[in-house]
Amino acid sequence: MFYRNVMQMETIPPEKFPRTAATDKAGYDGKIKFVTEGTMQMHLAEKDLKVATKHNQRINPVEKGHIAFRTDNIAEFKAILINNNISFSDYGTTFAKEWHQIFFNDPIGNVIEVHQLID
Repeated sequence: MFYRNVMQMETIPPEKFPRTAATDKAGYDGKIKFVTEGTMQMHLAEKDLKVATKHNQRINPVEKGHIAFRTDNIAEFKAILINNNISFSDYGTTFAKEWHQIFFNDPIGNVIEVHQLID
């Protein structure tokens, strides 16, 4: 059932997801495929084991994958993490021009993304 539903999802064209330019010292130029169905969106990103090191971050969101949530106030969400002594990696717009993204680990080590759409 899941496979059939995924195959019916619509592909989001690359121009609808502007990427930040990658260099040897910053950014991510891996392939990303976006699909959507209604309000659910899924993307598959190419693995890159050097992203965290390249950006002096602890968490690598494109090593094993992650789940993502959108917020309307990334600063407030970061304050909650800080107040609860939860470390996170702030990638800003490294992966997408229109998303400010942060990543943290849940209690069992899964990577969680929270991002805010930038106008």
